[in-house]
Amino acid sequence: MLTALVALACLAAPAPAGGEPGLGITGSLVRHEAFASRQVQARNIDVWLPPGYDRDGNTRYPVIYMHDGQNLFDPATSYAGVDWAIDEILTDLIASGEVRPAIVVGIWNAGNNRYAEYMPQKAVTHAVSKRDRLASDRYLNFIVGELKPFIDARYRTLPGRDDTFTMGSSMGGLISAYAVSEYPEVFGGAACVSTHWPAEGGVVIDYLAAHLPEPGAHRLYFDFGTATLDAAYEPYQQRTDEILRRRGYVAGEDWVTARYDGAEHSEKAWRLRADTPLRFLLRPR
Repeated sequence: MLTALVALACLAAPAPAGGEPGLGITGSLVRHEAFASRQVQARNIDVWLPPGYDRDGNTRYPVIYMHDGQNLFDPATSYAGVDWAIDEILTDLIASGEVRPAIVVGIWNAGNNRYAEYMPQKAVTHAVSKRDRLASDRYLNFIVGELKPFIDARYRTLPGRDDTFTMGSSMGGLISAYAVSEYPEVFGGAACVSTHWPAEGGVVIDYLAAHLPEPGAHRLYFDFGTATLDAAYEPYQQRTDEILRRRGYVAGEDWVTARYDGAEHSEKAWRLRADTPLRFLLRPR
């Protein structure tokens, strides 16, 4: 598989006009441009390497596969010029010993195809014609069958389930929960931030009730705010929480739901709390 490589190794590059001051790319970021796939259209893949990766040639690292990758590291590529600052946040958490050092794989979305790739396909049973137009099963096949083998071969990863996670916001939260349910042998946990439960009338909750993996081997994080689009999410999240309880998930151990009063549905809001799901997924052993 041929891709163009761009090394973006920077230290606190200044943000562009309209972005957040003082936040650019921190650390070592490698971009695989127009990464080819037989399943989905080509897109950029950003790989963030933790501090010390280049100094220690033997250490292997857990991996988080994050959706909407253009929004994670660089305000120059992020929606509305505000990124999640995952690079800065993880750098600080690693330095303080609060999380295990990890590799982050940022999967750029496909623009107009985002809904089709992030809407869990098997959950849509009320409109077969719509389900057949979705591409989320192919998107997950791309991650599991093409992207992950490439990352595991190119970088020093810990490739097993217990060290492989996925994370996203809004529709990216839906596809993250779907990934763990469809590939429980691949993903050991998911962080679903401001999960857009109302999509297609909340059908993903019913799907999860029947397909969530058994508790004990997987970690699931959910959160929501109370402003803008997030204001509609709490009743859906409460239904999901009840399903998790019935399935035997232990709150605080293999499942967390967090409410953020006043938080809106935006990259700025997600950046302010991204440290919490990262602590949960990457907690020291």
